[in-house]
Amino acid sequence: MTGRLIHTGQVVLDLVMRVPALPVRGGDVLADGAELTPGGGFNVMAAAARSGAAVVYAGAHGTGPLSDQARTALAAEGVAVAQRPVPDADLGVVVTLVDSAGERTFVTGTGAEGRLRTEQLAAIPVAPDDLVYVTGYSLMHDANRAALLAWLPSAPGRVLFDPGPLAADIPADVLDRLLPRFALLSCNAAEARALSWARTSDAAAATLAARLAPHAAVVVRDGADGCVLASGGRTRRVAGFPVEAVDTNGAGDAHCGVLAADLLRGAGLDTAARRANAAAALAVRRHGPATAPLRTEIDAFLAGSTES
Repeated sequence: MTGRLIHTGQVVLDLVMRVPALPVRGGDVLADGAELTPGGGFNVMAAAARSGAAVVYAGAHGTGPLSDQARTALAAEGVAVAQRPVPDADLGVVVTLVDSAGERTFVTGTGAEGRLRTEQLAAIPVAPDDLVYVTGYSLMHDANRAALLAWLPSAPGRVLFDPGPLAADIPADVLDRLLPRFALLSCNAAEARALSWARTSDAAAATLAARLAPHAAVVVRDGADGCVLASGGRTRRVAGFPVEAVDTNGAGDAHCGVLAADLLRGAGLDTAARRANAAAALAVRRHGPATAPLRTEIDAFLAGSTES
């Protein structure tokens, strides 16, 4: 491992409810089980740590039972927490509805994680071989956005940007300022189309890559079809691993975390993407948001896929 993953995003608590279908407007459905568990940026960090990366949580967190639960979970994954708690504020909650097909829908409430300050980021030492993780959610919070815009231009590490489900809502002028700073952009197919106005994953990847610096790369996650990579003027697909999905919640986070961990190990983009595809395939076969596999599980899965 040559550097650390420094995650500047948000850890929240996920209230996950499994429902037969989403309720109609004004309607109600009975959930088949509910669970309150750390989510958001936690899922990415857990995935990277389970693949052997040294991980630092540089985002904001608060006081209260939700923050305590999140910090306990981060410690259990071996993730270092860099910031002091924000006083008089607890973490936000994301209500996650997972339907019978394994698809998920979110409603997000913001807490202490939306109160990051520039001086907090500036106090974190970043080395050139570190990978700084930035999420689109951060750019939707006034405080976090201002902190990142002030800090990122001088941060020496490589920056991995995951725009997230609110990709289309990120202010265009903010994206224009930051895109040239990103070494890697990773998003799912819907997010890529929203950012690029392209109709296919391949076209979206190429369009987004043209907006980044010449050395940068784009990864477009395309579900069971794997992912599309665009770098060095070339676009190609890395095949996925079709499996029977029971819960897609956290699959993209597993992909991003494992991709980051393998890049930090010195793997090439194509190799890291194949391992990330395998991690996502394993993740969707499990219930829960933080379903990323261990590195040894990915190794075994890939060995079995090669043999077959």
